[in-house]
Amino acid sequence: MAIRIGYLGPQGTFTEEALLSAIPLEGKELVSYSTEQEVIYAVERKEADKGIVPIENSIEGSVNVTLDMLTFEASLLIEREIITPIRHYLISSPGMSLKDVSLLISHPQATAQCRGYLAGNLPNIPVVAANSTAEAVKRAAEEGRTVAAIGTRLAAELNGLVILDSDIQDFKDNKTRFVIVGREAAPRTGNDKTSMVCFIYEDRPGSLLQILQEFAYRYINLTKIQSRPTKKALGDYCFWIDMEGHLEDEAIASAIKCLRCKLRDVKVLGSYPKADKT
Repeated sequence: MAIRIGYLGPQGTFTEEALLSAIPLEGKELVSYSTEQEVIYAVERKEADKGIVPIENSIEGSVNVTLDMLTFEASLLIEREIITPIRHYLISSPGMSLKDVSLLISHPQATAQCRGYLAGNLPNIPVVAANSTAEAVKRAAEEGRTVAAIGTRLAAELNGLVILDSDIQDFKDNKTRFVIVGREAAPRTGNDKTSMVCFIYEDRPGSLLQILQEFAYRYINLTKIQSRPTKKALGDYCFWIDMEGHLEDEAIASAIKCLRCKLRDVKVLGSYPKADKT
């Protein structure tokens, strides 16, 4: 039976491009969903075996909907990360120029990553949000000759549109980190990363230091730390932490054991192979 992998669709999204670049398709069935939430829900409900969602961008930072879904609403494990370069294209019907554009459609993350370009080249043009860049390009194809979208070259080809301008992201070294989520723990490779969320008992001086000391004492390198509201009360936060190493490493296992004695809760979101640098 084919392994069902959910991704943010429709065809032509950056998420699909990342998946195709890293996973052999033999024995796989790709299933598109309209939002990141739907991808994660599909895996949680076992409609899909695995799912791929964006989690972090080098320009805009974390994709908070993914962080919150994995923290509060799902019991899944991160099985792998994929880091891929992101090139944004301004896409339109054939024959259009920049001065013809009266409306722009795109995913909010893509729009934010092209903020400077849009201010300089399409000032005062209304921007409409879409669930994905591929959906934006599809809607631009349906809505007429003065509507443009930000999306992928593949989405332009699939919808019979053309590239009006290339590489419009504000920073050329633009990359997005995607994670594959599922229900299986990834084996130790020796080049791994671990993600976890720490919940403190109450907001008091030294709470974060108490967490960080456990890693510092063991020379564990943290690659990301971010506070997120717990949704329970104003000022009540948890801490998302990424670190180098695997749960089977003695230092990480020891640190987590000590944190579980000190904190309200520790949710481990998985140990998985680090992505190849691109």
